[in-house]
Amino acid sequence: MWSVGSTAKAGSPKPAIEWLWRVAGPESVETLAFPSASRAAGIRTPKMARVEAVLFVADGALSSRKLAQFALLADPTEARTIARQLNELYERHGSSFRIEQVAAGYQLLTRPAFAHWLGKLHQRQAELKLTAPALETLAIVAYRQPIIRADIEAIRGVSCIEMLKQLMERGLVKIGGADDSLGRPHLYETSRTFLEVFGLKNLDDLPLAQRLRKRLPNQTAAPLEQNEAA
Repeated sequence: MWSVGSTAKAGSPKPAIEWLWRVAGPESVETLAFPSASRAAGIRTPKMARVEAVLFVADGALSSRKLAQFALLADPTEARTIARQLNELYERHGSSFRIEQVAAGYQLLTRPAFAHWLGKLHQRQAELKLTAPALETLAIVAYRQPIIRADIEAIRGVSCIEMLKQLMERGLVKIGGADDSLGRPHLYETSRTFLEVFGLKNLDDLPLAQRLRKRLPNQTAAPLEQNEAA
């Protein structure tokens, strides 16, 4: 066993944290001296740091299974536990970001209060801006999915071929199958990207979802873990 710790100058306070490494067979198993004082100071354990790093560089939401895989954790349960611990740390120290459950996975996101400034910095408003007709079409698909084009046009009163094409090009809407009616027209539904862009865990997080969403008989929302991507 050997250790690596921060070196301190004479008279300086004792380092608050020390890394301990134990070699076990072909792999290194890590442990960490993690006193309560260090925890209160916001110091991460190696596992917490790995989860934070993975979420920081991820392009989108990660399921707990993938998070456990990339962060070298024991299982999805440990990934969910560490995500909760990190959020508690963020809350305690007033961080500008937190881990959110989005699209049946986990994603590191800045808090809504900073959206105005970050939107100017990255020009996201221009990138994500949709026209009023496109938003109307997207809302109909989101609340009434799966839905055929004829039904969308019946609700809007105008043709929506171009709107659906734009939404599919942006990855917000996809073809989810074919209807059993004459001609077997395409069924349209929102994508995982739609949930990520709008910060939704699932479709039940839509505003007034209980009132406006069309449900099939005996249809209920699936639990988060059952929806996680493989």
